[in-house]
Amino acid sequence: MDHTMVKTIAELIIQFFLYSLAGWCMEVALKYRQFHRFINRGFLIGPYCPIYGSGAVVITVLVEGSVGIDGSYGETFLASFVICGALEYFVSWYMEKLFHARWWDYSQKPMNLNGRIWIGNLILFGLGGIFIVKWMNPPFFAWLGRWPLWLVCGAAIMILLIMFSDYIASHVLFHMVKKEIDGVDADNSEEVSTKIRALLRSKPTLLRRIGDAYPTLTVSPKVVLMILKKHQEQLAENVKIAQEQLVESVKNAQEQFAESVKNSKEQLAESVKNSKEQLAESVKSSREQLEESVRNMKEQIQDTMEDKRSDFFDKRNH
Repeated sequence: MDHTMVKTIAELIIQFFLYSLAGWCMEVALKYRQFHRFINRGFLIGPYCPIYGSGAVVITVLVEGSVGIDGSYGETFLASFVICGALEYFVSWYMEKLFHARWWDYSQKPMNLNGRIWIGNLILFGLGGIFIVKWMNPPFFAWLGRWPLWLVCGAAIMILLIMFSDYIASHVLFHMVKKEIDGVDADNSEEVSTKIRALLRSKPTLLRRIGDAYPTLTVSPKVVLMILKKHQEQLAENVKIAQEQLVESVKNAQEQFAESVKNSKEQLAESVKNSKEQLAESVKSSREQLEESVRNMKEQIQDTMEDKRSDFFDKRNH
C-alpha cells in the first residue's frame, strides 16, 4: 500500500471522527431544545455519534469521486438520501437485535418505514450530503492535504484507539442493559419499557446516561414475547425438575420402606430363631437336669435299699 492510499484512509478516518463529533453536537442541540437539558446522545460514551461520521465517509467515497464517480447535486442528494437512510435503518435493526430494545422510534412520524426511518430525516440526509460533498469537503481535504503524513496517520491511529476503547466499554454497558431488559417480569412492551426507563434512572452514571441518551427507549413486542417464552420455558423446566425430584423422593421413600420391612422381617426371623434355640436349649437343659435328678434319686434309693438289706442280714446273723 503506497503512501497516497495510506494518507487517504487516514484522512477518511479523521473525517469520520469530525463528522461524528458534529453529529453529536447537532443531536445534543436538538434534544436540549426538546427536553431543555443537556443529554449525552449516542451509543458511545464520548462526544461523537459514529452514524453521522459513517454516512459522511460513505457519501464521500461513493459520490465525490473516490471511486471514479463525480455526482451532480441531484445524484448527491439521492445517494445521501438512500445510503444514509439505509445506514440508519440497519443500525436501528442491528441494535434492536443485539440489545433487545428500539432505541429510537419514528412510528408516529409521517411516511416512516417500520418506525426506523422517516421522510423528514431522509430529506435532511440528502441536503446534508450536498452540504458535505459540495461545500465542506473541498476546503476540508485541502486543509488535511497540507498535513505531513506522520501527523495524519498519528491522528488517525489515536482516533481509532480512543473510539475502539469507547466502543468496548459501551458494548459492555449496553449488554448490562440487555440483561436488565431480559430480566424484567412484565406482560407487554409498554410495561417493560416503562420499567427499564425507571430502572436506568436509578443506576450509576454510565448506565443512567444510556437512559438519558434514549428517553424514548421502547422494548419491541417480539422481545417481550421472547422474554415471556423464556420465562415459560424456565417455569416448565423448574416444574420438570420438581417432578423429577418428587418422583426420586417417592422412589427413595419406597426403597427405604421396603428396606425397613425387609430388615424388620430379618430381625423377626432372627428373633424367632433365637427364641427357638433358647427354648430348645432350655428344654434340653431341663431334661438333662430331670434325668440327673432321677438318676440321683435312683442312686439314693439303691443306696438306701443296700443299707437296709445290709442291716437285715446283719440282724439275721446275730
